[in-house]
Amino acid sequence: MITSKLELQPLTIPLTRLDNGVYRVSGTRVGMDIVIEEFKDGATPEEIVESFDTLPLADVYAIIAYYLHHKEEVEEQLRQEDQSAEALRRMVEAKQPPRAEVRARLLARKAQMEAERDARPAFIVCNPRSK
Repeated sequence: MITSKLELQPLTIPLTRLDNGVYRVSGTRVGMDIVIEEFKDGATPEEIVESFDTLPLADVYAIIAYYLHHKEEVEEQLRQEDQSAEALRRMVEAKQPPRAEVRARLLARKAQMEAERDARPAFIVCNPRSK
């Protein structure tokens, strides 16, 4: 007969929500999205911890367990994070000059530097000791 009793306690999910709505594994800079994507790509919790050594193994298991129990909610959160990241990317790119223009400027500068180098007189180094 077993006489000891386990004290079952609710599991705290080790996630912290940032001001921008993105979730990170508490105490790390690793996003929940990274853990879930790695898991969905077939990585084991142990492999995830090997790739991201700041993650405690128990936390990775807890996040995966939460994901498996709340798949729809987590997938919706990940979709919203992706949409937010895409909107930010578009905003940043809209403020940047067109890439073709930047490339053309860089190539023109390279050609100018090469022309200046080619216009310089060539120096011949003589070694007075060689005969």
